Amino acid sequence: MDVNAKHSTMNPSDAEQGTPVSVKIRERLLAARKRFHANDNIAEFVEPGELEKILDEVENKMQGVLDSLVIDTDNDHNTDNTARRVAKMYVNEVFRGRYVAAPSITEFPNVGHLNELMIVGPITVRSACSHHFCPVIGKIWIGVMPNEHTNVIGLSKYARLAEWIMGRPQIQEEAVVQLADLIQEKTQPDGLAIVMEASHYCMAWRGVKDMDSKMINSVMRGVFLKDPNLRREFLSLIPRKG
Repeated sequence: MDVNAKHSTMNPSDAEQGTPVSVKIRERLLAARKRFHANDNIAEFVEPGELEKILDEVENKMQGVLDSLVIDTDNDHNTDNTARRVAKMYVNEVFRGRYVAAPSITEFPNVGHLNELMIVGPITVRSACSHHFCPVIGKIWIGVMPNEHTNVIGLSKYARLAEWIMGRPQIQEEAVVQLADLIQEKTQPDGLAIVMEASHYCMAWRGVKDMDSKMINSVMRGVFLKDPNLRREFLSLIPRKG
């Protein structure tokens, strides 16, 4: 059969079946003019069943990386199935915050008219830097100054929101801002303060190999930004070490 004739009779849906799922998702994002940087959530553009296909695609590409590193995965029992394990780690765990919608958060009205400083933490967070995909592991403290209109959420929900934001390739400075924006949107407090302290394994595992350095940064919103006494109170109540 003539090759051109064969292609001319191909059903368009057959051609689409051969398109990698990552390409389909990318095309949807581009058509919607949505950004899809490493620390963006793209769950809205991932259709049911496609996450498993992403996992398969990442496994296939990861096997190529192992082959290029000249690792004999056929005969080395330690790296047999490593490509699949790494794919599961990235898609289902470390970078899960990119592919799933935000956790469901039940919000309650502030019927008690709470208006005193509340601090949540330390919340242990784990991520990976978007420069080298090395681990970023640290703790977050969240200070909230509610008002009578503030929505109240459970303490564990702060941890869930932090986990969702950190579950993407991140840089610490942007992660804290993203988390602040999310909590601000959910609760509408008079003030919000977040401090994050983390170890970056792109320094400890590679580069200068400094095992002790940590990065500390903060975001202050509302009354925490305007009132230095409140800001000092919050910072003094954070039991940081080192």
